[in-house]
Amino acid sequence: MRRAISLVPRGTRPTASAVNSIVKNSPSFIMQNKDLLQILDLIDAGEVVPDLGIYSDLVRLCANCRLQEHARLVHAHFQRSHFTADVFLNNSFINMYCKCGAMAEAQQIFDGMLERDMVSWTALISGYSTSATPEKAISLFPRMLAGGFFPNAYTLASLVKACGAMANGPPVCTLHCFSVKYGLNSSVFVGSAMVDVYARQGRTDEARKLFLSLPAKNEVSWNALIAGFSREGDVDSAMESFVEMQRSSGFFKASHYTYSSMFVACARIGSLEQGKWVHAHLVKSGCTFTIFLGNTLLAMYAKSGAMDDARKLFQRLRNKDLVSWNTILTACAQHGLGREAGNLLKKMIEGGRRPNEVTFLAVLTASSRCGLLEQGEEFFKMMGNYEIAPRAEHYATMVDLLARAGLLLRAESFISEMPIKPTAAVWGALLGACRMHKNWKLGELAAMRALELDPLDSGVHMLLYNLYACCGRWAEAAGVRKKMKELGVKKEPACSWVEVGNSVHVFVADDDSHPQREEIQRLWQRLHEKIKDLGYAPDVDHVLLFMDEGERENRLQSHSERMALAFALLNLPPSAPIRIKKNIRVCGDCHVAFKLVSGVLNRDIIVRDTNRFHHFRSGGCSCGDYW
Repeated sequence: MRRAISLVPRGTRPTASAVNSIVKNSPSFIMQNKDLLQILDLIDAGEVVPDLGIYSDLVRLCANCRLQEHARLVHAHFQRSHFTADVFLNNSFINMYCKCGAMAEAQQIFDGMLERDMVSWTALISGYSTSATPEKAISLFPRMLAGGFFPNAYTLASLVKACGAMANGPPVCTLHCFSVKYGLNSSVFVGSAMVDVYARQGRTDEARKLFLSLPAKNEVSWNALIAGFSREGDVDSAMESFVEMQRSSGFFKASHYTYSSMFVACARIGSLEQGKWVHAHLVKSGCTFTIFLGNTLLAMYAKSGAMDDARKLFQRLRNKDLVSWNTILTACAQHGLGREAGNLLKKMIEGGRRPNEVTFLAVLTASSRCGLLEQGEEFFKMMGNYEIAPRAEHYATMVDLLARAGLLLRAESFISEMPIKPTAAVWGALLGACRMHKNWKLGELAAMRALELDPLDSGVHMLLYNLYACCGRWAEAAGVRKKMKELGVKKEPACSWVEVGNSVHVFVADDDSHPQREEIQRLWQRLHEKIKDLGYAPDVDHVLLFMDEGERENRLQSHSERMALAFALLNLPPSAPIRIKKNIRVCGDCHVAFKLVSGVLNRDIIVRDTNRFHHFRSGGCSCGDYW
């Protein structure tokens, strides 16, 4: 229960010091809005003559609780007092308005001050650095220097933060030079901000060098470095930094932010084993398990192919928020669990949680990947019930749903009736389905429309090339290749990777550089013979090059996912599931071969490509050959 606050003891006139003591010693969860208003009423009624202490504590309360309207009332009272020229209080009001997000009022106070000090400049710069207009923080810097003020560590750290928040801001190295000039490069505050901005800009080498040069480090600098490696998908460097952080004299402990960065890093490349190790470390550390942390852990398991673990974790999450639901629904889409996604959405709505754009995109994608036409159409119409206007991504998914189901003309009509201009992704979805159904005429039209919007999209060029090639139109296919060469568009080379222990091994087609290449080739040849006995016949249509059939068959046998599979079979325990990642769509012939291998060896094989997960088990695949 909230403790009652007696602001006016019976029979006595409250003094400023008494009211000041009440405000100062009342935490924000005890001092409610009406209590603050009661103090202001006492001031208006002349019951209390405010002093600097009362105003200072009221400002602190409004700033800590982000009470913007009450902040304006306190400021209005202050302007009627005789303290309006006090620099300390004016600085406090600038800070209060900045924390409440009222930058116009903060700027107005700053502009009206007859006297400013370094705190005045720092407070306003700090406020703008975290606002929607960080460029204003940068613009204040030369004005501050011209006024004879030199930045301190807090000022420069805020400027660095503003620089990192700007899309086209000044290079952070400029401020780095200023830090050296003013002798602030050894400050942990400035250094941590610099590390964070360098890392956010993808310049992890500079971030690492700067981090190592810092004479003192704190949790912020460690977390900035780890988060930077995480965003770049550099799991090894993130893991090295994480371990080193724990070894640093036992002084620094991983926080929920540290662990979430590690889970994001592991999820980026599907590194399940390392993700499990970090999860175990989290449990042993006793770190508070926040819902934010739970959501990143949930995403890690889902993106690493461990859908059963993701389900268990989702069930155990307390106070699931919208991100939790969207994460599990997105996981269902990635794993081709369309009906499960539909049931989860209905359960979510029944529980009183309102879906958003991301929710419907996940369920529509899940429906598309399973060919659930009626379900997808139902949920697309349901968006209107929640006043959610479909975006280009939703329309692209609906085009994919219709076209992959063979309703190509209906998909084309759907595009023509869209209330927004079709994007390259919308036309790309139609083109992909035309490749699947070998409709080169409509696919040609879709490709033309997509390339009008994005002529350098290598994915569209390759889809069109593949469409022509699979239809035997080699002259047109050659034309696409020629056009790509003229435009300088390059095809992304196919590669597959597999995690064994704590190491990730990468393979490309016709790779002969791996130290176990001979063993890999011999093992795959044995598997090839076994599945041929079961009726496997290489589908050379999946080799989209103009060459004789024998050369095509040889090309198939050296695809990167087959090399990764053979390597995993050689190096993993007999009962361990095999998890392979591929940077493009898995080859159709490899898909058939993997199904047969999973039955021959009684082994679970999980392949994640750019579109989805394929779970091969007992001679079948979770996609039901609809992909």
